[in-house]
Amino acid sequence: MDKISIRFYNNKEVRAIWSDDDSRWYYSATDIVRAINNETDYVKAGNYWRWLKKKLAAQGVQPVSDTHEFKLVGPDGKKRVADVMDDNGVLLLAKHYPNNRANEFLDWFTYSDNTIDGQSSY
Repeated sequence: MDKISIRFYNNKEVRAIWSDDDSRWYYSATDIVRAINNETDYVKAGNYWRWLKKKLAAQGVQPVSDTHEFKLVGPDGKKRVADVMDDNGVLLLAKHYPNNRANEFLDWFTYSDNTIDGQSSY
């Protein structure tokens, strides 16, 4: 069974889901964009993510996972298929982010003293 984890960056949740199939964490792309931009509105964060994903794809960069089997609970309580990325995708996104706000997020994501389980609420 897949395990859901929620970490918080600057009081913004970053949802993650554990895949038993390939033994790795996948993170919500929209949540990462929302956290980096310090955006309170999920719709605006989602719109920005869709724009950014197209921009990155035009440059030949695809940080999201090819799998679309993961469903995460949205702010309205409904489960929806979400764009997700593994650790490498998060690093790739931060490297190609259109501004330098991703650096602080990347430091938190990469150099945290705690494991994802230690920083999570389930």
